[in-house]
This record gives sequence, C-alpha cells and structure tokens, in this order.
Amino acid sequence: MTAFNDESGSGDALRRTLGVNRRRFLSTCTAVAAGAVAAPVLGASPALAQDRGRGHGNDHGHGRGHVLVPPGKRGIILYTVRDATARDPLASDLPSGFREVFKQLARHGYRQVEFAGYNQHANAPGGASLESVEGARLLRSWLDDYGLRAQGNHGFIPPSWPLTTADLDTFKKHLEIANILGMDHMGTGGDPTGSSYRADWDVAADKWNALGRIARREGIKLYTHNHDAAYGFLLDGGPLDDQGRPTRSSGIRKLEYFLKVTDPKLVWLEMDIFWAHVAQYKFHTYTAHDGSTREKVFDPAGLVARHNKRYPLFHAKDGVVSTTNGMGYDMVPFGTGVIDYTTFFSRVGDRNYHNPMVEDDNSPSATDPAQSLREAKISYDNLAALRSKRH
Repeated sequence: MTAFNDESGSGDALRRTLGVNRRRFLSTCTAVAAGAVAAPVLGASPALAQDRGRGHGNDHGHGRGHVLVPPGKRGIILYTVRDATARDPLASDLPSGFREVFKQLARHGYRQVEFAGYNQHANAPGGASLESVEGARLLRSWLDDYGLRAQGNHGFIPPSWPLTTADLDTFKKHLEIANILGMDHMGTGGDPTGSSYRADWDVAADKWNALGRIARREGIKLYTHNHDAAYGFLLDGGPLDDQGRPTRSSGIRKLEYFLKVTDPKLVWLEMDIFWAHVAQYKFHTYTAHDGSTREKVFDPAGLVARHNKRYPLFHAKDGVVSTTNGMGYDMVPFGTGVIDYTTFFSRVGDRNYHNPMVEDDNSPSATDPAQSLREAKISYDNLAALRSKRH
C-alpha cells in the first residue's frame, strides 16, 4: 500500500486515507474553513453509523463482501467484564468468576480472550488469585471446556532496567503461565515509556529488545499496548531547554520511532484503535526543528498496513463524537459509535493474522450488574457482522 503523504494537501488523499465518506468530509472542510472543527475527522457520521457493515450474511460473504473478522479471531479483553470476574458468586445469580464468565462469553460466540491479570473473587472456583502454575492449569481447563483460546495478557513487564533478579524471575513465571494457557502473545496495558524524548525511547527499546529475546526463547511474542500519548510527536531536535533536552520534533511519532529501533523478530505491538483515533484528533500539528508549525494527520490503518506483521493484536473499541472532553470521543460498545471499522479492517487486511479484542472500559456499571456481559454480546454481534464493501 502506498504510504500517505501527510503534507500533500490533497483533500481526496486525506478523505481516502481516513475512510471518511464524502458528505462528512465536505462538511468537515466547511467547518475548517469557518475556523472551527466541531468533530474529529474520521469515520462515518453518527447518522450513517448504523450502515457500517452490519449485514448478517454467512461467513462466505454472499451479497455483502467477505467477513472481515473470521469467527476464530473474535475476542474480548476480560477487562471489559472485570466486574463479572470480580463478582461474589455467593451473592449473585449472574455469572461470577472466570469459569462462569468464560461460559457466558462462549455462548455469546467469542472464541478468544485476552487476560488483564489473573485475579477474581475469592469465593469463585480456584480462589482469588490464579497467578500461578496451578492457577494457569485450572484456567486452561476452563478455556478448553468452553472452546476458548487465550491470546494475550496485560500483565507483568519488569519495571527495573537493568533487570533485577526478582523482576526477571517474575517475568519468567509469567511466560510459563502464558505457555500453560496456550498464548502466542504476552504483553502489557502501558506504553514503553511516558516520555516524549528520543533518548528515553532509545532506553525503552533496549529494554524491550532484551525482554523480547527472553520471551522468544519461551516461544512467546512480547507486545506493548498504546494509549493516545504514544502516538504523539517525539521531541528529537531544535533548541534545548534548561535541562539540555530537545524542544522540537522531526514529525515522527513516538511509537513509529519505537517500531524503527526495536527488533521486529522480538517486539510486537497491539494497537488500541480507539486511542489511536484519539491521537489522530489530538496530535495533528507539531513544531518542526526550524520553529515552523506543520500539519501531519495520523493515519492509524496506514501505520498498521506499513508494519502489518508487527501488529498481531488490536483493541476493537468504539466511540461517539465528543467536543467537550478533549479526546474527540466518548467510549461506547463496539459497533455503536462512529469509528469506521469496516474501512479500518479492510485497509489493514491479513484478517487471518490479526486478533481483534473487543474492549469497552465503561461497560461495568455500579447500578446495572448485568450490563458488561450484555454489552459484550452487543459488541460481539457487531464485530461478527462486519463485511467488506462490495465494489
């Protein structure tokens, strides 16, 4: 796929790259010309969102294009239903603890899960913590019972560098747990570093290359997960501040640089598509080394397409437009927002390689204990309904 020229100034190129329908694109351009943009530039407008690849054809795609996410690739990160795994089974008739939640997710149709740690309610089968070899064997038995596969975990990445003996031992224990659970991948929910400076990303790359080498020896691919800040611009030049740090950017984004300086055989990434679109909304101009202000619109799908094998996992998380929270979006169940997943998955391709994990941070409810699992079903149905566009 031809890389997007961020500074070409071509309206058609921008519209095609972001997957924006023509009516939405023209209305956005009008708003820009008026000096105020009322919504993020991407996806179908809210009024058109219901038409985004919702056909319920069979998996051969008769009449609507092929299925974009094959049945065996439809997953969910358990953080989305964390209230259910943490629920006391003695105090509720709703699914509680890992075993019952696995059973319910399998009924919904999911075939993969991504862990967010191994803790549950103490009264659930197996007890409070299953972060052990014995606990992993129990979890694996339940996964097998319900036809589910563990595909990753947001777990332990050593905070020390150079590694302490204790951190290295804990990391190796988590790799052993991952292998028992049958994972191909193990990762974290955080960015490699919270810094904007190239020197700190160089250190992070050294650390992740070393950790990735250890993981590879155990047959595991190590991955990092992004929030919006990681796709902001790297500070790598220009005048130095009073601490000797650069104050301006070459226009490369932090995780783009991380991709460049890490070994593709040792380090992988999980794109959180929601947070990548927040980054698109927030980080579209930078101060160049010469002091000029330049525009560079982030294209999440384009980045994946250029580094496709580096992104084995996605977080499939949706949002509705927000003009008040500073992020551009409010999180909602998958398929009920405006992020154009039909275009995104069509552009990145390799549907039998990528593993999209549904996520909604807001699904657990203090007043509606059934909400998270109910919304997990809504999200599954919308993920399963995605079809490529017929041409």
